[in-house]
Amino acid sequence: MTEYRLLPSEITVDDVVYSSDDVYERCQRLTETDVAFLKEVESQMPIVADVSRADILLYGWLEANRAVVLAHARPHSISPIHPHLLIGQEVGKDQEPLIIRTLEGGRPQQGAQWLIANGAPIMKQAYPLRRPGEKRVIAAFSVETNLLEHERHNRRRRAFQRALLQLQMMAQRAQLVGAADLSPFGEHDGVIVADRERVIHYASGIATNLYRRIDYPGGLLARRLGDLGTGDDDLARAALRQIQCLEQEEESGGRYWVKKAIPLLNLPRSRLFSWMSWKRKPGEPSHVILLVHDSTESRRREKELRVKTAMIQEVHHRVKNNLQTIAALLRMQVRRMSSKKARLAVEEAIGRILSVAVIHEFLSHQESRVINIKDVSHRILTQMRREMLGPDRDIWLELEGPPIFLPARQATACALVINELLQNAVEHGFHEGSVGYVNLTLQDEGDTVIVRVRDDGTGLPDDFRVENADSLGLQIVQTLVQEDLKGTIEMRDGDGTEAIITFPKTIFGGEEEWNAHV
Repeated sequence: MTEYRLLPSEITVDDVVYSSDDVYERCQRLTETDVAFLKEVESQMPIVADVSRADILLYGWLEANRAVVLAHARPHSISPIHPHLLIGQEVGKDQEPLIIRTLEGGRPQQGAQWLIANGAPIMKQAYPLRRPGEKRVIAAFSVETNLLEHERHNRRRRAFQRALLQLQMMAQRAQLVGAADLSPFGEHDGVIVADRERVIHYASGIATNLYRRIDYPGGLLARRLGDLGTGDDDLARAALRQIQCLEQEEESGGRYWVKKAIPLLNLPRSRLFSWMSWKRKPGEPSHVILLVHDSTESRRREKELRVKTAMIQEVHHRVKNNLQTIAALLRMQVRRMSSKKARLAVEEAIGRILSVAVIHEFLSHQESRVINIKDVSHRILTQMRREMLGPDRDIWLELEGPPIFLPARQATACALVINELLQNAVEHGFHEGSVGYVNLTLQDEGDTVIVRVRDDGTGLPDDFRVENADSLGLQIVQTLVQEDLKGTIEMRDGDGTEAIITFPKTIFGGEEEWNAHV
């Protein structure tokens, strides 16, 4: 028996926001069981919005002539009716008469009202929601479509109209098991409707064109899914047998496909939908919707990106190795030096080289070009304990603060600054043989980062001024902070010394690059 896995949903917060408990709490008539049921309906709304090419809204009853939007799903297959999510918005009878009449009267109100959204007329269809076996109306399920799409829908084949109505009604009963795990249905995806025997009764123009890409001749209507030479028949059979929405990826005809199967149950007879013909009892599977997406181009782009990423990571790996080789050669040179001052200068240079090597090491092991500066700081402290603190120096180094992610270029400058400040504290803050500690604290202030390096050493000279410092390390810090990080540096003297670096989260690679990786 073929096994089908449920793929993770790609729905983002921009498409549907699942209501928080406080929105439901405003509807005092709802019991805990009501809320649990409505949240099931809510989780199934995104795919219904996609296939319906409509905004789907869930309204809860507040009081006489007042309602609130509990959930809002916007389609990926067409531009949404509403430019913004309406979660939590309260409406009255003058604003939403259809919704109020649906909640009060408990009857569907479809095609009875014209609204204006974004300057264009839309059609609203509102349906009362009841829990299974209950007569009490607990919410209203609203399908909102622009006029053009509504007219286009009316010209589609009856098989599709019936399937779409079944899909919407099943969502209102929370019967679309597994729908929350389906990936979105896009504008360029195809739709096929087949009956229980897997005979095709409807195929969108897009679906027909997609199958031509794998050299399937002729039309799809009245064909069996098994004749297509793909895995569609097995997928549809499994969805109908399990009465569960399923999704699978497959390769066929040299192309990659993502296909979703949604089983449809017969609806109860209704005078409102008397034009529909029924062959099976209500509640039995009657049809299946297949949603077809050609992912070949996206797969190709992903493959190219993986290759480029692997090449970039290899470059970072080699740069890291080369920097470590240079550091090793300099260590050999240090051993041959008789001048203590010269050895100290070269050791400082080694520390700077290794700080840059740390950044390249992180970049060689991850695809993202943003760096967790806390991880880098931990590595710098480890190197410093190994390189600078021998058995005769009892100095404790500690790190505090949350993870802070910075673009690679900014992280490199920040790592060098941290290295210089730590080296300066260890070398100049304590006499030989003294005991002490150096604390590195990272602070994330939203748009700003603060780096603090404190020690309990000898403190600063009385006439010390940062801008006039003779230390090469502090001059490097000033240059990096002011020129690269666009920040400020402050030195404080108290029980030891504290250096405070403040800089904005500058986006070196452009806002698009930053947003793509955060």
